[in-house]
Amino acid sequence: MTLFLARSLVAVFATISLIHLYWALGGRWAVLAVVPQVPAKHGEALRPAFDPSGWLTLLVALALLLIAVLVSLRGGLLAPPVTHRALQWLISAIALLMFARAIGESELVGFFKEFKESTFARLDTWIYSPLCVVLGAGLLAVAWV
Repeated sequence: MTLFLARSLVAVFATISLIHLYWALGGRWAVLAVVPQVPAKHGEALRPAFDPSGWLTLLVALALLLIAVLVSLRGGLLAPPVTHRALQWLISAIALLMFARAIGESELVGFFKEFKESTFARLDTWIYSPLCVVLGAGLLAVAWV
């Protein structure tokens, strides 16, 4: 069971990492659905809350890939499982970050966001935030089981 969970987590984190790499290299697919949107000041049109730079997006892609590697090490996908407590606590800290992302920062992301009238907000409520909860729970299970 843990092996299946570890493989699933690695697949999800690697896939999300590759998508971020695609965006970092200039890809435009789904860009409007993954950046929070806010109302424009003097109109009803929505605008992106920020314009993510290629370098920052590449950094996110590398961080997601690193998480996949850490899960691979803990789950024994590359070699015998690493049982060191430091790795368990590091993966647990990442799980807490996933839970914090799901809860949100109260305005644009997470279950308790204030602005809920955009494509991103709807996807965040129904896909992104629940995915963060599932990933966080999976990370905790891989870290401690």
